Amino acid sequence: MIPFTAPLEDIMFSLEHVAGADQLPGYDTELYSEIGAHFAAFAEGVLAPLNQIGDEQGARLIDGRVQMPDGFGDAYAQFCEQGWPGLTAPEDYGGQELGGIAFAIVSEIFAGANHSMEMVCGTVPGAIRCIVAHGTDQQKEEFLPPLTSGEWLATMALTEPGAGSDLGRIKCKATRDGNDWVLSGEKIFISGGDQDMSDSILHLVLARSSGGGLGGLSLFLCRSDLADGTRNAVQVARIEEKMGLHASPTCQMVFDNARAELIGVEGQGLAAMFSMMNHMRISVSLQGPAHAARATAIARAYAADRIQGKDTPIAQHPDVARMLDEMDLRTVGARGIAHLALALLEGGQDAELVELLTPIAKYFSSETASEAADMGIQVLGGYGFLEEYGLSQVLRDARICRIYEGTSGIHALSLATRMVRLNEPLAALDRFASDCADVAEYLDQWRAAWNDLKAMKDTRPVADAFMRLTAELVHQIVWSRIAANADAHPDPERMRRLAQRARARFAVALAQFGAEKSLVG
Repeated sequence: MIPFTAPLEDIMFSLEHVAGADQLPGYDTELYSEIGAHFAAFAEGVLAPLNQIGDEQGARLIDGRVQMPDGFGDAYAQFCEQGWPGLTAPEDYGGQELGGIAFAIVSEIFAGANHSMEMVCGTVPGAIRCIVAHGTDQQKEEFLPPLTSGEWLATMALTEPGAGSDLGRIKCKATRDGNDWVLSGEKIFISGGDQDMSDSILHLVLARSSGGGLGGLSLFLCRSDLADGTRNAVQVARIEEKMGLHASPTCQMVFDNARAELIGVEGQGLAAMFSMMNHMRISVSLQGPAHAARATAIARAYAADRIQGKDTPIAQHPDVARMLDEMDLRTVGARGIAHLALALLEGGQDAELVELLTPIAKYFSSETASEAADMGIQVLGGYGFLEEYGLSQVLRDARICRIYEGTSGIHALSLATRMVRLNEPLAALDRFASDCADVAEYLDQWRAAWNDLKAMKDTRPVADAFMRLTAELVHQIVWSRIAANADAHPDPERMRRLAQRARARFAVALAQFGAEKSLVG
C-alpha cells in the first residue's frame, strides 16, 4: 500500500492563484497553510492508516446499534481533542469561526485519507450552519455547543423509499404534541445514522407537517438521546450493503413517534435545508479531486518504479504518461472549479454565477473521481485490479459522488432546462468567461451551442452533452489561470505541461455536443 500524502501545495495554489480566495476579506495565507499542515499530519498519521481497515471490517449492526471498525473511536477522540469539529462554528459557542475556506482545505484532505469517516463527521458543519441561520436562541444554546465540541455528530435525514430525489413524495409525518412534535416514518441512505464514536447524534429530519407537495415539508431537530438521558424512538432497521464506503454506516432509520423540535418556519423545510446545500455540494465536489489525487499519486508512484522493457519505467511509456497526465490535469482542474465556486460563495459575489458553478463543480468533480480511479487501475494493469494497492477501494468509494447531492444527470438536466429558461446563470457565465482572453475562441463556440440549445423544443436529450461542454468551458478558465500563475507553483513545469494538454479537451466536448444534437434534430 502506497502511503497517503495530502496534496496541500496543490490545494493552496488552487485557492490563491485559481480561485483568488486570497483576495477575500480576512484571508490569511500563513494561518490557512498552518491549518492545512496540521490536519495533513493528522490525516496521514491517524486517519489514512484506518482507511483499509475500515474497508475490510466495515460498520456492523449489533443488537440494533452500529459498531464502527477498529481504531475509529480513538481517531475520532483525537479529532475532537484537536478542535476540528468546531473549525467553522461560531466563537460564541466554542468554535473557531474560520469559514468555508478553512473547511474546504480540511474536508478535501479528510476525504482523501478516509472518506468513510469523513462521511460520518462531515454533516456537522452543515447542521451548525442551519441552526445558526434558522434556529431560535434556545436551540442555538442547546445544540451548538455539543456539535462544536464533537460530543454530538449529526445526520441529514431526507431520502425515503420511493422518494429518492423527488422530495415532494416524502411521507415521514410530523404531528404536533403540545408544544413539541413527534415524527413517524422511514428514512434511507442516512450516513452515520448511528455509530459508537460520539455520545449522541442530532438528526435533521425533513418531514411532512401538512398537506401534499413541497409546501407541506418542515425541518426538524431530532435527538438520538433525549435530555433526560432516555433513548428517543429512533432505530436503525439495517445498514445498507454498499459497493464502497464500507466503514460509513449508511442506515435505514425508523422514526416511531420520535420527539423532535421544529427548526425555522413550518412549511418551509426546503428553505431551511437549502441554506446549507451550496456548501454541502461544494464539499462533495472536493471529494472528487480528493479521490482523483489519491488515484493519481498511487499510479504515479507505481509507474515510476515498475520496469518494463530495457530498464525503462512504465511512466515513460507514451500511453502510461498520457494517462498519468490526464488524471493529473483533471484532478487539478476539478479542484479549481470547486474552489472558484467556493470563493464566490464565501465572498457573497454574483449569486447567479454561484448558482451555475456549484452544480458544474459537483458534476465535473464527481465524474473526474471515477474516471481518474479507472485510469489509475489501467496504469497498474493486473495489480490495479487487486486490492493490494488500494485503487479498487478508491474506485468503489468514489462512485457514490456521482449519485448523492443530486446525480450527474439531474444537474445536467437542470442546466439544460431551468437555467436556460432563467437565462441569468448562463449570462453570468458569459460575463465571467469574457474576462479571460485565452478562452475567447471557446466562449464563442459555447455561445453558439447555447443559442442552438435555446432554439430546441426539447433540450433534455442533449442535457449531458451541454453540461460537459459548459463544464469544459469553466475548466478552460481554470487552466488559463493556472498557466498565467504557473511560476507561483512549486512545480511550474508540471503546471505548464498540463495546461497545454488541457486545451485539447474543449474540442472533444464540442464535438460530442454536436453529435448529440444531430441525433435529435
